Amino acid sequence: MPFSGNRTQYVAVIALIVSMIIWSVSGIAIKHALVVLPPFTMIIMRFIPSVLLMLIIGIVRRKHSLFCLQRMELKDLPLFLIAGFCQPFLYYMLETYAYDALNSPTIAETLLSTSPLLSPVFAAVLLRERITGNNILGIVVSTVGVFVLTLAGAATYSIGSYWGVLLAFMAVSAAVIDSVMMRKAPVKYSSLSFVFYTQLISLMFFIPVWFWREGPEALRTLDWAQISDISSPLSVALLSVSYLTVFASVIAFILFCYALRQIGVTQANAFNNIRPAFTALWMFLFFGEHLPLIKWLGIILIIFGLFVCQKQEKVSDY
Repeated sequence: MPFSGNRTQYVAVIALIVSMIIWSVSGIAIKHALVVLPPFTMIIMRFIPSVLLMLIIGIVRRKHSLFCLQRMELKDLPLFLIAGFCQPFLYYMLETYAYDALNSPTIAETLLSTSPLLSPVFAAVLLRERITGNNILGIVVSTVGVFVLTLAGAATYSIGSYWGVLLAFMAVSAAVIDSVMMRKAPVKYSSLSFVFYTQLISLMFFIPVWFWREGPEALRTLDWAQISDISSPLSVALLSVSYLTVFASVIAFILFCYALRQIGVTQANAFNNIRPAFTALWMFLFFGEHLPLIKWLGIILIIFGLFVCQKQEKVSDY
């Protein structure tokens, strides 16, 4: 294990790795879902079941600290409103328009993977987390690995609209602010409670946008007869949404929330750099995508950077 710590910290690191593995497949699942489903329809179909699933889990597992569902107190509503507005809602909105404004998806993926670079700033200013030299060095090395992994061999480095760059960094900032809200959430709220309320609030923002942009007509135009064929595009899309609902929106978010509240914003967000590495490995193992030596170097840099970043036992004064 990269740092000497207690059992809770070890569990937090394992939870982070599992959540990153789950999220590394999310991009592939989203790509398959969007073949058939309009973007906001896919989001609605993803988050309504995830909120209902967490509600059921919270009711059934009332005595389990990680999965119990506490009643939100009115004084904590502003915190949950900020978190729910920032992510998933604002992040997904900004991410969508950033992809549209930037010429290359590779450039967009790289810019959207920079949350570890912004996390120390937000954590130091808003949470007064103590940032160590190892944290900074590890984040920089790991981020260089992300750039090597995603940009090496790219056909073009043309950025496109600089508004896209701004939107990408705004999206990353929204995600980091959500992380800060996770850390600031009172300990009386379980990880499931935090994720449940933030996604419920996000839905309140998403649903009006869905009616404005797509609406029920998007569901009526789908060829539902295709469901009988498991290999049909619609069936594949629905299976992809099911994965996003259960694994990406519930399990991964709860694990990430738990881990972040144990080891801090800076160390937890550093693990976001490993997502492109896992994605590249899945594409190599299951889809036969070529992975040249330079990309393996990027993966090694990412892992080494995470090792250095996690070397300290604790980065927070709390």
